[in-house]
Amino acid sequence: MKALVYKGPGKKAWEEVPNPVIKESTDVIVKMVATTICGTDLHILKGDVPEVEIGRILGHEGIGEITEIGSGVTQLAVGDRVILSCVSSCGRCSNCRQGLYSHCLDPEGVAGIGWIFGYMIDGTQAEYVRVPFAENSVYKLPAGVTESEGILLSDILPTGFEIGVQYGHVQPGDVVAVIGSGPVGLSAVMSARLYGPSKIIAIDLDKSRLARAKDFGATDIVNSGDEDWKQQVLAMTDGHGVDVAIEAVGVPETFTMATVIVRPGGSVANIGVHGKSVDLALNELWIKNIDISMGLVNTNTLAMLLKLVAEHKLPAESFVTHTFSFDQIMEAYEVFGNASKHDALKVLIH
Repeated sequence: MKALVYKGPGKKAWEEVPNPVIKESTDVIVKMVATTICGTDLHILKGDVPEVEIGRILGHEGIGEITEIGSGVTQLAVGDRVILSCVSSCGRCSNCRQGLYSHCLDPEGVAGIGWIFGYMIDGTQAEYVRVPFAENSVYKLPAGVTESEGILLSDILPTGFEIGVQYGHVQPGDVVAVIGSGPVGLSAVMSARLYGPSKIIAIDLDKSRLARAKDFGATDIVNSGDEDWKQQVLAMTDGHGVDVAIEAVGVPETFTMATVIVRPGGSVANIGVHGKSVDLALNELWIKNIDISMGLVNTNTLAMLLKLVAEHKLPAESFVTHTFSFDQIMEAYEVFGNASKHDALKVLIH
């Protein structure tokens, strides 16, 4: 089969590799129908994730058809079309029993981390993939849900909802600010609507992404390149700040932005993957009773979000802006890696 292989920092290749095989009784083999690229893949290619070995197949999102099942798999069958969760979880350990799938104690490669596709084991940017703990790590794709919709449920939609909206404790009537209008930020914008906030403010430097944010449910937009961006945000509240500030970029400056616009008693929910440490002004924040949260997605809301997507309660189809075939995956990386130049959100590779 062919797959996208990590060759070291800055290097990748679409090349022939051996087909995956069943290793454990709970495995299935999936023929990939569609996959996509995540910002985490770009971090790996930059060398920001040194644990990833040269020769690893990248990718942790996808839709496919089961072609083989392990002897212990009883709830899935050959021919089932499934969404692959970006988090693999045994469903039995103490963390999984609490819904903390992201810290499954029994994943392959590294105990205590559920994200292993494209990290500790071969991933989904390939013609076939081995899926461990399949019965707790794939979800059957309902009829009527398109590839463009289903692909979002592997990672970005649960991430925006769980780590942004749920961890941020969004409540009816809240004013919510989402810093960063990339795919995960827009997932937070879109899913925050489920809780009935009075305002959702999208903040970004990119004018086209800000314009798109309104299609996903933002009531207001602010360009963070404006000198008075903070005053604009405060003017949209009562002057005291937003109830929930969601950071969806992953750089120190945007995390600090979230902390300076949140009101006393409010919440800062950090979704962004940070490659270096940030300064935290505890000397100023402690007296404001600020709640700060962060985390790796559990995907324990995937089944619920899938129902909403299937019933068209969430405009998930709007995320995919570019489509490619598998043999165009290198071109797909160029487009996604230069998203502003190409006005790209998610790319669908199928």
